[in-house]
Amino acid sequence: MPKRIAVIGAGPGGYVAAIRAAQLSAEVTLIEKENVGGTCLNRGCVPSKIMKTSAELMNSYKRAADFGLVADETLRVDMDRLMAQKRFVIESQSNHILKLLAGNKVRYLKGSGRITAQGQITVDLEDGSSEAVIWDSLVLALGTKPACLPNAPMDGHKIISSNEALELKTVPESILIVGGGVVGCEFAFILSSLGSRVTVVEALSRLLPLPSVDEDCSKIIRREMKKRRIELLLNRSVERIEEVDSNLRITVGPSPWAKGQKPKDLSPVIIESQKVLVCIGRQPNTGGLGLEETGIALNKQGWIMADERTTTTVPNVYAVGDVLGPQRIMLAHVASVEGMAAVENIMGRRKIVDYSAVPTGIFTMPEVACVGMTERTVREQKLNYRADSVNFRNVSKAQVIGEIAGQAKIISDADTGLVLGMHIIGPHATDLIAEATIAVRTGYTIRDLAETVHAHPTLAEIVLETSYKGLDRPIHG
Repeated sequence: MPKRIAVIGAGPGGYVAAIRAAQLSAEVTLIEKENVGGTCLNRGCVPSKIMKTSAELMNSYKRAADFGLVADETLRVDMDRLMAQKRFVIESQSNHILKLLAGNKVRYLKGSGRITAQGQITVDLEDGSSEAVIWDSLVLALGTKPACLPNAPMDGHKIISSNEALELKTVPESILIVGGGVVGCEFAFILSSLGSRVTVVEALSRLLPLPSVDEDCSKIIRREMKKRRIELLLNRSVERIEEVDSNLRITVGPSPWAKGQKPKDLSPVIIESQKVLVCIGRQPNTGGLGLEETGIALNKQGWIMADERTTTTVPNVYAVGDVLGPQRIMLAHVASVEGMAAVENIMGRRKIVDYSAVPTGIFTMPEVACVGMTERTVREQKLNYRADSVNFRNVSKAQVIGEIAGQAKIISDADTGLVLGMHIIGPHATDLIAEATIAVRTGYTIRDLAETVHAHPTLAEIVLETSYKGLDRPIHG
């Protein structure tokens, strides 16, 4: 008899797990209360990149004269058509996923599932009926939702999350973004390009304060925001939000995490804005499923605890994706890898998830992409290293397309030349990081990269030029 596997959640962790389980001859039921694709497809990665595409086209229009193109009319944003394009892409991708599930003979149930007994889930279906699903193994791909400010709950209209930002009917005249992490910085560039006056408030001392992001990338992003007249308030936090007439009055004070602030930095700042966009992180979707009753351990923040094989504290129950929290890596492509690992372990293949070479892609303007160790990490570990960087302005293709901001940095072992990490900020950085990921994962050296022929003129030559510099024989760098 085939092994019965149930999966709750049809995001990039859940639906990939379901398909892989079916490929391994399991009998699979996939349960999802909303739409397939999860946050990534419906309220995250995909729709935000559609808005980014519009923003980039707007930026290209503004500099079209540099390339000999003259437009007589002013370009404007039609949010109705932009949202229609977003819905079209999401629907197309959703239908593709549903076809993949059907083609792999995955049983798909749209409804809310809850664990009602060991080996059983009750699913409340859309038509009001319920159905029992029996399982031998269970994969939890529950995902997350936006976190709220404790002193100013979101109303979905003036104080919004990224969910509502992806449904805007008009471009706000002004918007204050709380949080200078990935989502906050991406929206700052998008909305500024579309015409908003943007202010970013970040509680820490730098933008993109992630362990995986090299500090030089944060510095360049800060510089590029200033060029676009995006106002930045670092080491600051929102203390109070009040509604005044048709606007919001935001009191911004010193951050409780800031160190060594000057007296002038302690005074509150008052900002008026049409909207506030809260981008301070995510919280787990673990409520209402009966997890605690089954003995599945959660940490103090509510994230599911799982080992390197994605196994929870309950036998035959696995967890994947963002619901594992920031102690892992909360990215869609990581969720897919974890989903495949979970079902391979269920089927007896003993798969351990390797997080040592996971690329991060941040779709700011310019883009940021990182893999492997940062310069801070190698310093803290007291490794004998070198860090070599080359600016994009030295690469012909960057000059050709008029996108010269940014750099590539390769961190390598000073003794062996082993590539320990690569950090790229610039045009199409999120595409270029694939070569770096292979280098880190497979143990390439700086010499291996330098002796790999790169086509000309391409943006990928930034990797070649940086590797030449790492061998102390720079050509264009």
